[in-house]
Amino acid sequence: MARTSKKTKAVPVATVVEAADVDVRSVGEAGTVAAVETGAETASVAASGETVFIPLNKLKKHPKNARKTPHSEASIEGKAASIAAKGILQNLVVEPERDAEGQPTGFYLVAVGEGRRLAQLLRVKRKEIRKTEPIRCLIDTVNDAAEISLDENVTRENLHPADEYERFRELAENRGWGAEEIAARFGVTAHVVKQRLRLGAVSSKLMQVYRDGGLTLDQLMAFAITEDHARQEQVFANLSFNRDPAQIRRDLTKANVPATDRRAIFIGAEAYIEAGGNIIRDLFTEDRGGFYEDAALLDRLVMEKLEGIAFRVRGDEGWKWWEAHIDFPHAHGMRRVYPHPVELSAEDAADYAAAQEEYDRLSSEYEGADELPDDVDQRFGELEAEIEHIDAKRHAYDLDDITRSGVFVVLDHDGGARIERGFVRPEDEKPEAEEASDGETVIDGVRVNADGEVVEDGDDVAEPDAEDEDTEEDGKPLSDILVRDLTAHRTLGLRLALGEQPDMALIAVTHALAAQTFYRGVDAHCLEIRPISASLGGHADGIEDTAAAKALADRHAGWATDMPRDVAHLWGFIAGLDHASVMALFAHCASQTVNAVKLPWERKPRVLETADKLASALTLDMTAHWTPTVRTYLGRVTKALILDAVREAVSDEAADRLASMKKQPMAEAAEQLLAGTGWLPPLMRTTPVAETESGPVEDIAAPEGGEGFPEAAE
Repeated sequence: MARTSKKTKAVPVATVVEAADVDVRSVGEAGTVAAVETGAETASVAASGETVFIPLNKLKKHPKNARKTPHSEASIEGKAASIAAKGILQNLVVEPERDAEGQPTGFYLVAVGEGRRLAQLLRVKRKEIRKTEPIRCLIDTVNDAAEISLDENVTRENLHPADEYERFRELAENRGWGAEEIAARFGVTAHVVKQRLRLGAVSSKLMQVYRDGGLTLDQLMAFAITEDHARQEQVFANLSFNRDPAQIRRDLTKANVPATDRRAIFIGAEAYIEAGGNIIRDLFTEDRGGFYEDAALLDRLVMEKLEGIAFRVRGDEGWKWWEAHIDFPHAHGMRRVYPHPVELSAEDAADYAAAQEEYDRLSSEYEGADELPDDVDQRFGELEAEIEHIDAKRHAYDLDDITRSGVFVVLDHDGGARIERGFVRPEDEKPEAEEASDGETVIDGVRVNADGEVVEDGDDVAEPDAEDEDTEEDGKPLSDILVRDLTAHRTLGLRLALGEQPDMALIAVTHALAAQTFYRGVDAHCLEIRPISASLGGHADGIEDTAAAKALADRHAGWATDMPRDVAHLWGFIAGLDHASVMALFAHCASQTVNAVKLPWERKPRVLETADKLASALTLDMTAHWTPTVRTYLGRVTKALILDAVREAVSDEAADRLASMKKQPMAEAAEQLLAGTGWLPPLMRTTPVAETESGPVEDIAAPEGGEGFPEAAE
């Protein structure tokens, strides 16, 4: 409003101290002004105890204000929101600023209410009010500013959270306000309002326990994770000395599935909720997606989705059968077939070359670009998908294998669908031909001659030849006995020669191992080496669904895909590999035979000692493949061993805090404490190789001339 020299007098309810223009309407909206004085540059200082209105730009922070740590931005934001909705409900307490001579400067120092002053300045910055906005203040020149500032912050007690919950609930129910509107009117965040309203999920019995001081707010908030009051009261009744909020949440959600579980990841929150499931969310902690309340529903959805994928794969690819499982079923000893390399069709080869050429051109064109245009980025994705699709055609299963084999679709450890193809049931195996005498073969017990005709019972069958003078006349150049004799000598020669050629021995052993690892023809090699690969699925539940098992299966499938289709060509395949590849194949085949499982009825101390030495030589680090959890270890050992683990990995104090707990809660709490520590049970640890026990390889190599053995002691 325009400046005027006119003075208006009335019976004052409050005095306006003015050094600049004052908008009477804004003052009137505060509901307290009945007198306005204008025209004076600075009004006379009001008396102590008087309530006055002072322009915002004439207020300063008092140097004696007890709060030296700045107000948080959130606090100022909250106060600004509250003032905007309801005005300033509590007077600021100020005293006049005086210069060195004791004369009023026209400014006022805020002893109480600095946060409200800053909130109004924030509103000025947002252009919600003018910088001359009149602020209702109480003049206090009697009390010490430092003392009343401290008193205002120390003696104040915040509203009890239970009372906040009651008031917020009333506003939500009676006025229909949402969390955002309530937050805006009370200067708190919507998240805080939601937290307070969430306390309504807590049993009234536990709410009263909280009011009486029997529970802390953190503990009460932990109970709010579920709305099942009976369950809440049951868990409360069974609480031990350990009342940690995390323990309360674990007890309440024990029957639920965390959102980080592979089943929950596979289905997703949207599909689960659409099917009628409920997700329990914790507004008070980082719950990483909450907890799926209905585990049975989740399992049903997982199986339905896996079965749908399996049915589609079988229909698209033509497998004889399919099975879907949440956990891998160990394949029950079935043989497995793998795809083999095939030539791309001319059309596919041309498409591949064109896609690769365009991909390379775009890569070169945008090599130095910080960010790709949307259309180029999309094209890259299309080309990558096309190249990957055509690449997959470079390997294919035999049609005969597909028609007699099946596919498993299981849930992977990371929450994806894992498709395992090419399993042959024993009843679907193709009968193998066995050689019989006189050039005949035996297929499923039926003898067939060289022309493919069945030899009927009663037909003449030649008896094994005896070594006699008439052997050569019968048309057979050598007798069986002579063949045995000669081949025995040849075997001796092979042994001697193979022992003198380590590189060729490596190929021969690798061939023997690979022939039995990847083919049914266990007799397709001449070394009496029998690799035995014991299944681990029956020894450790869920082991085949781990990341380590998947990595091993992928490595095996990679080699199987490269193998020649006929075992007769295996020797040439291995002999044609470079040395590094032969070593890699040899190592893989050898690794399949490792068995360090300790069974209760077996007594093989030297086997286990050797396994320990092998682990040391390999510098095996089991922390990369295994962690101690309630399921894998802590829930299956004694309380004493649990405490020993915590004491060793964390501290004596941490173990002492768990000592009075029951077994299951102790195991669950220990799992949290041991997470990330790298602790392993002694049975799974690797002992470093002592330098005195094993030095570098070059130090123990035999010297030239073969004289690598120590001389006998004299």
